[in-house]
Amino acid sequence: MYTQERTAMSNLVVGGPVAVNSYDNAIVAALLENRPVMLVHAFNGGYLRPAELKEESHDKGVKLATALDPATKEAQGHLWYITPGGFFGQRPLYFIESAAGQVSPPPAGPAEAEAGRGDDGTPKPQRRRVSVHQEAPRSTADTVQVGLPDKVGDKWRGRNGAPEDTQLWVVTVTPWGGITFVPITHPDAILGFKDHAVTADSEVRLTYNWGGDFTGTVINTFYPRLPSEWNVPYHHVFT
Repeated sequence: MYTQERTAMSNLVVGGPVAVNSYDNAIVAALLENRPVMLVHAFNGGYLRPAELKEESHDKGVKLATALDPATKEAQGHLWYITPGGFFGQRPLYFIESAAGQVSPPPAGPAEAEAGRGDDGTPKPQRRRVSVHQEAPRSTADTVQVGLPDKVGDKWRGRNGAPEDTQLWVVTVTPWGGITFVPITHPDAILGFKDHAVTADSEVRLTYNWGGDFTGTVINTFYPRLPSEWNVPYHHVFT
């Protein structure tokens, strides 16, 4: 389904100078169709998941898990939405939203305002977003939280009264089909890991982007995976 009708999009540029190939199913689905995907790390194949899956949790971070347990899969803790959030200049910005613990609002009445409605006329679910600490990445403590904009800690909100400021990301597509996340509040940093260690249960941090190998522990690349593809070898792009 992603071959013929996608050919017109084969040269679409998303978030950077690298064109998205029409055959990169998961990137097209994540960035253009807003379908949930797994974010699998290029280095060890672990996937991102919220540290706490429950919808009432707004002060916990993100970690890298290497085993997809039934509880996580049932709660959709392995799935993320990369939701459009506007533009920074000509670069599109996105929210990284967890599919775990999303709240579906009751159907809106016909007389209610259309704000917040989906294309099909149904209210959009509230999803917890990855928020960045105002002082990241200087601190070695938690620098990201997963929560609704009005429920994350004060330091994880925008300084100018716009809570979305700390939740907007530039998504850069790598030449081999991965994606890297850069927060607009800290353009010299990327979504990384505590102590730069990409190991099981690594805690996600905002880390300085010093350069280096995209598949290493400094520049962090994630491969989007559709739910039906979660067990596809992440290294297939190198072989």
